[in-house]
Amino acid sequence: MDWDMLAYEAAPVGIVATEHRVIRACNRSFAEMLGYARDALVGQSFRLLYDTAAEFEQVRDIGLAPLRLDNAYSDERMMRRADGGQIWCRFRAQTLTPEDPLARLIMSFAVIHEGPPVSLSPRERQVVGGLGRGLTSKEIARELGLSPRTVEDVRARLLKRFAVRNAAELLAHLTIGG
Repeated sequence: MDWDMLAYEAAPVGIVATEHRVIRACNRSFAEMLGYARDALVGQSFRLLYDTAAEFEQVRDIGLAPLRLDNAYSDERMMRRADGGQIWCRFRAQTLTPEDPLARLIMSFAVIHEGPPVSLSPRERQVVGGLGRGLTSKEIARELGLSPRTVEDVRARLLKRFAVRNAAELLAHLTIGG
């Protein structure tokens, strides 16, 4: 095996190449972090890794403008594992086709939460994702097409559920499995 291939395969982060949101190649780390055999992922839509079609589309819409502007995008997001559990990842993407950002994309995923799987509803994942990107409740609400009050309610339920006082503690709890 040559050094380039060794680096790709042994990278401590998941690496994925996609065409129009279909997985064309991925390294062992990516498959293992999500609990799949690599062959089960190659050729699949990234939709497989989200609970709902709406969540899958929303994630695309959030990252598309930055990809068009800077050819790159990053955030933190919840991904669904093969066993139905969820992992919180740091996601980075670089487009190879700036004129059509999703045509050819290289992505990396690094697990943030390594403890037992955290089970969050799709709406909770959306709110946590917004908090992880440093957005306010109003900004999250605008992005999701919700009222700020709805976002505040979700946020309050999460704070109570994880027995933390604020968004920073919530993110820290989810990050280190507090």
